[in-house]
Amino acid sequence: MLRGLDLRISGRPSQTERLEALIQLLAPLWQRGEPIGPVDIQAALTALDTGQGEEHGRMGRQILATSVGGRPLRPRTLRQKTYVEAIERHDLTLAIGPAGTGKTFLATIQAVRMLQERRVERLVLTRPAVEAGERLGFLPGDLQQKVDPYLRPLYDALHGLLGHERTAQLLEKGVIEVAPLAYMRGRTLADAFVILDEAQNATCAQMRMVLTRLGENARMVVTGDTTQIDLPPGQMSGLVEAAQVLQGVEGVAICQFSDADVIRHPLVQRLVQAYARRDAVRQGR
Repeated sequence: MLRGLDLRISGRPSQTERLEALIQLLAPLWQRGEPIGPVDIQAALTALDTGQGEEHGRMGRQILATSVGGRPLRPRTLRQKTYVEAIERHDLTLAIGPAGTGKTFLATIQAVRMLQERRVERLVLTRPAVEAGERLGFLPGDLQQKVDPYLRPLYDALHGLLGHERTAQLLEKGVIEVAPLAYMRGRTLADAFVILDEAQNATCAQMRMVLTRLGENARMVVTGDTTQIDLPPGQMSGLVEAAQVLQGVEGVAICQFSDADVIRHPLVQRLVQAYARRDAVRQGR
């Protein structure tokens, strides 16, 4: 019960202790005036239940950047925290998991941070131009207009971090390059932070090609959702193959997200779970 500035808790000792621990975990957020949503509460409860409350508390104080609107940007689940740390420590990071888990956005935050800290000289953002039922030739406009719809999520992330004007300036200067995956062939990407998004739609040959583009002082993050592969039936995803081939390779981190890491609308988490149950039934599990 909330009376003025006093919060009074009643119930069984185990319940009150758990609620008190939950409030303490969320304290860094409400002390900064941040809104606390269902994702934050569920992530904190999961941390308490798995004995990771102390680590979760530290995560609440880890601000990565501030959006153009002044909103603090931070990991919101422990897997997201592990992912951010993996990007810091490894030259190549694979992030695999369902939509809404922050794979692309967190990678973009890290890329912009490293650019601003002059740890890299440019950002290269790319993704396969493959979508369900569509091909570039059927879209109107020149090549840039054809590929822009495929690259929209990357632009959105940049706009949220840098603003439209600053993003446009860096794109014009070539400091940020946004291009379809096919444009990576034959290049050496040195002094760059490379993000390959929607990598589940890269073929095995494309994946091998882009991974071997890494040059000196380069870092790459590859993101994708292996439940949303739009390649022709029977064709193996390059992301699936890479996750198998690169296990245990020095300098490579593989981060797996689950529906518990979905930070969009709470319904998205339930949708992901429903489709996962359907897929399990189809596969006879």
